Amino acid sequence: METTLTVKGMSCNHCKMSVEGALKKLAGISDAKVNLEAGTVEVTYDESKVNVAAMKEAIEDQGYDVEF
Repeated sequence: METTLTVKGMSCNHCKMSVEGALKKLAGISDAKVNLEAGTVEVTYDESKVNVAAMKEAIEDQGYDVEF
């Protein structure tokens, strides 16, 4: 399954690494790719192991805002 989340507050490579790293620590996420210019992150995941709410929480724990 794939989803694209809009993340507010990302501006640099450190932001990119923080968001991707937080997502990849979650069980069931196979890939996370941040697009800084678009302010989005594309996530590939197993919906039987993780949901969007968990992804949102992981990103917000890093200090960013997530919009749907």
